[in-house]
Amino acid sequence: MADTVTAKPSQPIPAKRPFWTESRRSKLTAYTFISPFFILFAIFGLYPILFTIYLSFFKWDALGPMKYVGFKNYELITSDPTFWISFTNTLLMGLMGTVPQLIVALLVAVMLNSALNKFKNTFRILYFMPNITSIVAVTLVFSTMFGNNGMVNWLLNNLGMESVPFNSGWWGVKIAISTMVMWRWMGYNAIIFLSGLQSIPTDIYEAAKIDGASRGQQLIYITLPLLRPFIIFVTLVSTIGALQLFTEPYVFLGQSGTGSTRQEGVTMVTYLYNEAFKNGFFGTAAATAVMLFIATILFSVLNMMLSSRMGGDTGGKKA
Repeated sequence: MADTVTAKPSQPIPAKRPFWTESRRSKLTAYTFISPFFILFAIFGLYPILFTIYLSFFKWDALGPMKYVGFKNYELITSDPTFWISFTNTLLMGLMGTVPQLIVALLVAVMLNSALNKFKNTFRILYFMPNITSIVAVTLVFSTMFGNNGMVNWLLNNLGMESVPFNSGWWGVKIAISTMVMWRWMGYNAIIFLSGLQSIPTDIYEAAKIDGASRGQQLIYITLPLLRPFIIFVTLVSTIGALQLFTEPYVFLGQSGTGSTRQEGVTMVTYLYNEAFKNGFFGTAAATAVMLFIATILFSVLNMMLSSRMGGDTGGKKA
């Protein structure tokens, strides 16, 4: 008896999934729109950083061939007293220009946020105008004010005080440059603080008034804690800007005739500039830039740690 073979039904072949699906097209469109930023950053941001780190291990005058010297450039700058003077000057002028600036900016922001102020928009523009003014123009004006026969010394003499050598004195130069920095960035920080103040609900202040809290208590126990994210941001940005101080000391000391290499006002960036474009030592200049980069990271991390210890990071904590 013949065996009957039953044929299995043929299974349908699954359709091949197209490569350009709707999801992939959406992702490609999104990456295309944001790609200009990453391309420009790679060309003008990432590449210079990597090349600077690479150059710091070579001896180069920008004309001849590059010669590998290892960590010799770092040994040269760390053994140079002028480098450490520039580092000290940068920290001192950073503190002298940043700390008073933040305090005054906060007070100005509180004043601008006050209901008693009838010309808020006008004052906001006036306080922000120094930030959009040319740094060179500002420095030239302040160079005249802080000259030996300038307005500041004239005012000190009328008050019965002796003249201060703002052009050549160790502390005089730092006071003049720090004043320029404070005047330029105070309004910018005040506007940021003002945006933070306006984000605080008014109901909290009304409840505090009902409980009998004074204005000082409201500032300490309500305003400052709720402004902590803005304070952290402003302090971080101001610290980074202070470490990169260049135009003010360079133009101010150049105007006074003492030159940008005077130890009273030389900063890390002016030291870097002199090494590269005056002395022709691009290797040591690159090593200085790397040291400045490391210092900026360390101070930024230190700011974040201090802010966290002061209560800026409350994530994961229960009330």
